[in-house]
Amino acid sequence: QEDFIKALKTTKPCAVREGIVTVPDVTWDDVGSLSQVRKDLQLAVLAPVKYPEQLQKLGLSAPSGVLLCGPPGCGKTLLAKAVANEAGVNFISVKGPELLNMYVGESERAVRTCFRRARNSAPCVIFFDEFDALCPRRSSHDNNGAARVVNQLLTEMDGIESREGVFVLAASNRPDIIDPAVLRPGRLDRVMYVGMPAREDRFDILQKLTKGGT
Repeated sequence: QEDFIKALKTTKPCAVREGIVTVPDVTWDDVGSLSQVRKDLQLAVLAPVKYPEQLQKLGLSAPSGVLLCGPPGCGKTLLAKAVANEAGVNFISVKGPELLNMYVGESERAVRTCFRRARNSAPCVIFFDEFDALCPRRSSHDNNGAARVVNQLLTEMDGIESREGVFVLAASNRPDIIDPAVLRPGRLDRVMYVGMPAREDRFDILQKLTKGGT
């Protein structure tokens, strides 16, 4: 009984680990500064979602996914939520470490479930936070479990037709340890840096946090 109670405190239901479909209430007005990143995200995500036919007529192709990288606490998760809200699509947020499971095959199953849930909720943005924990660089010394998770993620991301209407966003503080295969064309083929705000930008951030200074 003691073991069961202890497990309850540390174990989340699978539906929570694999992401809950929501519609974020975060808008661009809630995001302070980061004007250049917002413009880039509008072109990379919002334009393809809102105007797919126009992009097709112009012969333009949108990135399959975007990796937001930079120091912690600089607004990567907030940006992802704002993008989904502005696009008017569903949003699934998943922390990379929460998908990992000690039992063989469970981590891969969790990745498949995430993408299946996103496809069923399309149009949808699926956001992987702490992505480096989920998709570390593979090597010949890796255990089979870590490599299987990376391979499963690559398989899901390569399914362009099957994930139509599903856009992948990811965030990482350590892009240098992410497996390079994930950053190839057709996967997370656009990398955006979200850095520390400049001095003049911090006032704008404080205004957003305090809703105009009140």
